[in-house]
Amino acid sequence: MGFNCGIVGLPNVGKSTLFNALTETAAAQAANYPFCTIEPNVGRVAVPDPRLDTLARIAKSAKVVPTSLEFVDIAGLVRGASKGEGLGNQFLANIREVDAIVHVLRCFEGTDVTHVEGSVDPLRDAETVETELMLADLESLEKRLPALQKKARGGDRDAAAHVSLIEPIMAALARGQPARVAIPPGEEGRARALNLLTTKPVLYVANVDEASAATGNAWSAKVAEMARAKGAASVVVSAAIEAEIAQLPAEEKKAFLDSLGLADSGLDRVIRAGYGLLGLITFFTAGPKETRAWTIVRGTKAPQAAGVIHGDFERGFIAAETIAYDDYVACGGEAGAREAGKLRIEGRDYVVQDGDVMLFRFNV
Repeated sequence: MGFNCGIVGLPNVGKSTLFNALTETAAAQAANYPFCTIEPNVGRVAVPDPRLDTLARIAKSAKVVPTSLEFVDIAGLVRGASKGEGLGNQFLANIREVDAIVHVLRCFEGTDVTHVEGSVDPLRDAETVETELMLADLESLEKRLPALQKKARGGDRDAAAHVSLIEPIMAALARGQPARVAIPPGEEGRARALNLLTTKPVLYVANVDEASAATGNAWSAKVAEMARAKGAASVVVSAAIEAEIAQLPAEEKKAFLDSLGLADSGLDRVIRAGYGLLGLITFFTAGPKETRAWTIVRGTKAPQAAGVIHGDFERGFIAAETIAYDDYVACGGEAGAREAGKLRIEGRDYVVQDGDVMLFRFNV
């Protein structure tokens, strides 16, 4: 089960620098000119979770395996992309393939890095990108609607249901609102099938100068205010600093972060926010061989969680031995939890909770 976030924004806002730091690689060329990222670069990054090491220590595990999240560095978008300007068509095709959008906004001055619009204004930049996405969605629906309306008039109920969903979405897009605001409760599945760009969840990343890494600045404050108004999340990072941190040995990173007044890296915050953006949670398996984190969507039931490990686990699911993370730690592991009555036997209707430590019983 793979989940990915597409890193988007105007050219030269720090997308590729952020991607390089995220993946601790120079796979994406971070150059000072538009469209240096021609093909989408993909990197899988470990999701930071201190619970993993705690469980491994208690279980005396030989190996620790974190869960991961995929990030896709997508070529910069410019005004007119929905009509094919710049690398617009390619940008739009690539962004349709991701599950969520990480929208990087430039919140720093700097004559050494050109801005495609000629000045720094993150709210304008956000509007430019989002307008192009809305225009692309509107064009997509305008092409589909006539055929669906014709089928609906002929008595096709499924087509009629699609028309009743699409028409209010198109009205919202025409008003300059993203498609997500017009989706009625219970229609999320049908809306996903439309594969619209503006139904995807968004995380705004305010890329600030090094001096503002710990506190943010006036621009990043405006980005946070905009995100709250849209019901979205926002994170402040300095991509330049994160690129430095990414090159440091693990033992030196904390001291460097402390010297900057940072409790954790901006990248960790981006990864965790991306994880939350997708509605994901983590459950664990722990034993002498390994302690491993597994990713599932919030609301997943035990058999489907078992299937993330192996298809046979889901097909032959019998039950799940389950211990809450806090109970596992407080009782000193599985044996202590069992003795204390904290180990539960859960059936196929059990909804897995974040932090559950699980052992699946199955028979194929």
